[in-house]
Amino acid sequence: MKQLHQAIENQFALHGSETKFVSFVKQFVWFGYLQAVSCIFPVLIFISLALSSALHLGIPRYDLLLIVCIIAQVIMYKTGLETRDEVLVITLFHLLGLVMELHKVHRGSWSYPEHAYTKVIGVPLYAGFMYASVGSYICQAGRNLKLDTVYWPNSIYTIGVGAAIYLNFFTNAFIADLRLYIALVLIAVFWRTRFSFRLHQKIYYISALLSFTIIGFFIWLAENIATFFGAWKYAYQHKGWQIVTWHKITSWSLMVIVSIIIVGELKRLKEKRSDQSTSKLQE
Repeated sequence: MKQLHQAIENQFALHGSETKFVSFVKQFVWFGYLQAVSCIFPVLIFISLALSSALHLGIPRYDLLLIVCIIAQVIMYKTGLETRDEVLVITLFHLLGLVMELHKVHRGSWSYPEHAYTKVIGVPLYAGFMYASVGSYICQAGRNLKLDTVYWPNSIYTIGVGAAIYLNFFTNAFIADLRLYIALVLIAVFWRTRFSFRLHQKIYYISALLSFTIIGFFIWLAENIATFFGAWKYAYQHKGWQIVTWHKITSWSLMVIVSIIIVGELKRLKEKRSDQSTSKLQE
C-alpha cells in the first residue's frame, strides 16, 4: 500500500521546468487524491449503504452494515491505514455519536425504521460509525496532508467551546437553542486560527472557520445521500425522501468543530508528554 502511494506521489511530483498552470493542475489533482484516500472509511460506508439497499442477503440491513464497518476498521488497522492512536480516537467518536443518537431518536428528531438485532433503544449500533467516519477522515487528512495549526487557541477556550457545542445538542430539547451565541464565541476564539497543509514541498494555509464550514457542507451532502438510501429518516422524510434541511449544515459544522478540537487537543497532549519525556532523559 505504501509503495503504491509513493508511486502515485512520484507521478505528481513538481519539476522546476513546468509552467505555473501545469504545477497548479498537479497540485490540485494530488490534493484531490489525498482527500479521497482520507475518505476511505466514509466511502466504504456509503458503498455499503447503496449495495445493501439494492441487495437482500438474508440478514437485517442495519446488522449487515455493522459487520461491514467492523471488518473495514480491522482491515484499515491491520494494513496500516490507521494507527492504534487513531483507532482509539475513532472509538471515542463512535461512543459520543451513539450517545447523541440515543437522545435524538428518543426525542423523535429522526428514526431508524428497519428491523435489526443490533438495535439499542431504537438505535442500530452501526450508527456510531457514521460519526466515527468523520473522525477517521479528520485523522487521515491530518496525517496525509501533514496538517498543522497556526494560532491554535488556549486549551481552556477550545475545550470550553467544544463542550458547549456538544452539550447544546442535548439541552436544546429542554431550554433555548444556544448555538447562535456559541457560534459567536466560536468565531471570536478561532478568528486567527489557520490550518497549514503540505503538498510536496509547498505549504498552504486555510482559515479554520472556513474549513469548518466547508467540511460541514460536504457532510451535509453525504447526509442527503445516506437518507436517500435509507440509512435513517428525518420526521419529514417518512412519506417520501426530501432534501435534508439547510440548517443541518450548521449542525454538522459544529459537530466537525467538536471532532477537530478533540483530535487537536489529544495531539497537543501527546506532544506535551513526549517533550516532557525527552526533557527527563536529557536531565
